[in-house]
Amino acid sequence: MKKLVMMFVVLTIALTLTAGSVLAGALDDIQKRGKLRVGMEPGYMPFELTNKKGEIIGFDVDMADRMAKAMGVELELVSTAWDGIIPALLTDKFDILMSGMTLTQQRNMSINFAQPYIVIGQSVLVAKKFEGTVNDYRDLNDPKYTVGSKLGTTGEQAVKRMIGNAKYISYETEQEGVLELINGKIDAFIYDMPYNAIAFVQRGTDKIYHLGQPFTYEPLAWAVKKGDVDFLNWLDNFMFQIKNDGTYEKIFKKWFESDAWLKEIQ
Repeated sequence: MKKLVMMFVVLTIALTLTAGSVLAGALDDIQKRGKLRVGMEPGYMPFELTNKKGEIIGFDVDMADRMAKAMGVELELVSTAWDGIIPALLTDKFDILMSGMTLTQQRNMSINFAQPYIVIGQSVLVAKKFEGTVNDYRDLNDPKYTVGSKLGTTGEQAVKRMIGNAKYISYETEQEGVLELINGKIDAFIYDMPYNAIAFVQRGTDKIYHLGQPFTYEPLAWAVKKGDVDFLNWLDNFMFQIKNDGTYEKIFKKWFESDAWLKEIQ
């Protein structure tokens, strides 16, 4: 009987310690380190991009900076290639993924998302020569058209799911895809509406036009490792706070309702 009691006590202590280590999560690590590490790929305007000085700037960067201040820690931005960004989170290269990522059920199988912070969708940049002919994404669903998007993105998924009859080319970066469109290598480029809107303004209207009405529904959200409920709770409360004290609106207007930041990259 004494042996059984002792085994029960040992097992209870072990389970308690295990539960404690799980519950500790990233928040404790961030506080001990004194630094919030944020993973992002700086190539997605206006969420994260690199300015002329080589600094990473953007909507997500300003949000991350505000987040670090709320935690009372320093901010470290970890530049990461898109195709390895989820594995980098899972292997502790950074604490949180803030890179304009769409919340999808497939991604949600391996990572946890906080509540969405913005909703966007896919739009279409089209070669000028098709103006009047291609008026909707459905018009591209024909083998005579060649459509591009970025590898591993929801834009690529949208093309394969909704414009499956068109020839498809994937690109490593969104900049490459837009350049190929301007150079006449593809007929249309499918990507997130905020990026396409800015690319259209930057490149002018002489070679491309923009079908700006999004044809998909895509909530963007920050991601953390699975099971870190304390961090998710903190993030949701943080979002509630900044959306009600004017912080979110101020940052949103800076990046989505003004083009002053374009001077930093041109």
